[in-house]
Amino acid sequence: MTSLPKLHVAVLMGGWANEREVSLMSGNGVADALESRGHRVTRIDMDRNVAARIAEVAPDVVFNALHGVPGEDGTVQGMLDLMGVPYTHSGLATSVIAIDKELTKQQLVPAGIPMPGGRIVKSADLHERDPLARPYVLKPVNEGSSVGVAIVTEDCNYGNPIGRDVTGPWQEFAQLLAEPFIKGRELTSAVIDGPDGPRALGVTELIIDAGFYDYEHKYTDGKTTHVCPAQIPDEITALCCEYAVRAHKVLGCKGTSRTDFRWDDEQGEDGLFVLETNTQPGMTPLSLVPEQARYAGMDYADLVEAIVAEALRVHGRKTSETGGTDGDA
Repeated sequence: MTSLPKLHVAVLMGGWANEREVSLMSGNGVADALESRGHRVTRIDMDRNVAARIAEVAPDVVFNALHGVPGEDGTVQGMLDLMGVPYTHSGLATSVIAIDKELTKQQLVPAGIPMPGGRIVKSADLHERDPLARPYVLKPVNEGSSVGVAIVTEDCNYGNPIGRDVTGPWQEFAQLLAEPFIKGRELTSAVIDGPDGPRALGVTELIIDAGFYDYEHKYTDGKTTHVCPAQIPDEITALCCEYAVRAHKVLGCKGTSRTDFRWDDEQGEDGLFVLETNTQPGMTPLSLVPEQARYAGMDYADLVEAIVAEALRVHGRKTSETGGTDGDA
């Protein structure tokens, strides 16, 4: 494990996205872990004056604990690039692509990573006809944490076609991605960068009480059972890890990422599909990356410091392995 010098880390969290509360939980957990290791921490709740605040505190590195827009879509990354401030997780171009589910498909499918088909539809057109044969999934093109996702089945209460008076999670979005529904099991694999390159930490199966792995199930204790490591055939575990690392590399992710899968266990390896790659995975007590890190022998503070060390490496700052930092800590 990399031994970091004592740093001044600004933890950027909160903001105004749908995932604000989750980001605050992630950010405060990260800040507590860094402080436990002796680092100086400034907690910043994202607002419109964030650039001035970061310039004022002049950190060695920013830990980006934001989820959703504007912390995950390239906006904050571009700002920090212009300011010349090192930051954790993926850069501008990767963030722009990975948050957009259609752009992600355009990168991953040609690289041999299987993903569901589908197409972009206007929300208003759902009242005229189904975009795909039922069952299918509707999801916003560029949101995280399963915000706005719905499964449309033959017997759902949305109507056929979907009624204009129906209240659905997709309503605030003008455009949606419609994909065929893949039956089966929910799997996920986290990837972390290190001195020897990215490696998968393992595979977790998510078993939910009802419905699907939506925002409520992700962040409400007791709604989802995490089976880590997943009780699946070795070849499926290996394939999940391979696809997760390949997606991390193809998209150009940095620090850590998490790739989510659906697996139809009746189809074997042919039934495994990547749903998306998340460049800003949660760091809450219920989050999957810290859980898989523990399984791999890395405690929470180790994980946080490893992400910070990778940020310093990517942005050209030195860690204690190479003789200290370029700036004051």
